[in-house]
Amino acid sequence: MPFEDELSEALRRTGDEFTPDPRALVAAGEQRGRRLVARRRAAVVGGSVVALAVIGAGSAYTGGLFGGAGGSAAAVVAPQADPTQPPKAKEKAGGGAVSADQLIGVFRQLLPGGTVSGAKARGTGETAYPSVSGLYDDGEGPAALGVALARVDPKGKMAAESVTCPDKNVLDFDDCTLEALEDGSKLMVFQGYEYPDRREPTKVWRATLVTPQGYQVDVQEWNAPAEKGQPVSRANPPLTPEGLKEFTTSPLWRPALSDLPAAQPDPGAPPPAGAPVAAAAVLESLLPKTGITVAAKGGEGDYGYVVLDDGDGPSLVQVSVQADMGEALKGYFGSGAVTLPDGTRVKSEQRDGEKGGANVVWWTVDTLRTDGRRVVVSAFNTGNQNKPATRDKPILTMEQLQQIALDPKWFG
Repeated sequence: MPFEDELSEALRRTGDEFTPDPRALVAAGEQRGRRLVARRRAAVVGGSVVALAVIGAGSAYTGGLFGGAGGSAAAVVAPQADPTQPPKAKEKAGGGAVSADQLIGVFRQLLPGGTVSGAKARGTGETAYPSVSGLYDDGEGPAALGVALARVDPKGKMAAESVTCPDKNVLDFDDCTLEALEDGSKLMVFQGYEYPDRREPTKVWRATLVTPQGYQVDVQEWNAPAEKGQPVSRANPPLTPEGLKEFTTSPLWRPALSDLPAAQPDPGAPPPAGAPVAAAAVLESLLPKTGITVAAKGGEGDYGYVVLDDGDGPSLVQVSVQADMGEALKGYFGSGAVTLPDGTRVKSEQRDGEKGGANVVWWTVDTLRTDGRRVVVSAFNTGNQNKPATRDKPILTMEQLQQIALDPKWFG
């Protein structure tokens, strides 16, 4: 199954606010779900999860800056613990030097020439992740806008991913820019859509700043009064990319940031035991050697993808490799699965795509070794699941997908 669906199920199992997968498949598993969601969900800034994107959430604003569908401005969802790591002491709040009312005051001060309503905030004495959000109307229509503040390890993996643009080969967005500022800070400004398939016209623009001191400012704005569930109220979010930069980099956020406890070192989580360190490279090495070209490729750690082209249209192929999944997948490899002589279980499926692209088909071979190691390979008849089909069927056959999934190269 595509990795994005695995993430949705991981969220269900760990209590986050995504809609459960109706097939109740175990996703990436409790073992890794929160960490991966924190890294990848921000790629679409609150909409459908696209696992191919690599942009992260920095300090893990996993639920976006606003509440669920149809809600108005609400509190930021705090970062979630990584179940693969040892338990940590409860996160300490800041010193309390900046109250919720003071954050709302800064919010209003930085949004001149309009009105702010429904503002909510959490001050530094309440949490290590203060936030402020509200509805802003500059006369062109009300728009949801919010800010999340955090301290991160400026040299850590999560900080780097929070200012990394997604791969435009596989995620539909309008623009994304990266900028190194004079003080050594890094700023990313992303202009995309709440739903990458654009089934609704809601736009979401995001700016993320990481400073050399480890201060992180994360701002999101929509062209609607809510993240989801309400019609758009204007053509674009209220702050232009340049205005979003000025808002995000304002020194007025610094008192709250400096009142927060320093982040713990973040070297980045290691890959699961037994998993390859570069799934994308392994996937590419297992492709047919003639008749196709690799039009695009990417991935990270135990996830990889390629976009193939044989002259008749592009075809996306992606792989996810996981360890210790035997218990989590108990019962999944039942009806329709086969067991090979060595005990490996294989489940093959062909179904319609689920990301909105017209006439997209999705072929999957899911394999589970007896020691819990899992390899899932999926192929599509398009180079991007959010866009229409570019060919009748995927380039690779089901037999080729199974051969790739069962190859011993995945585990050295």
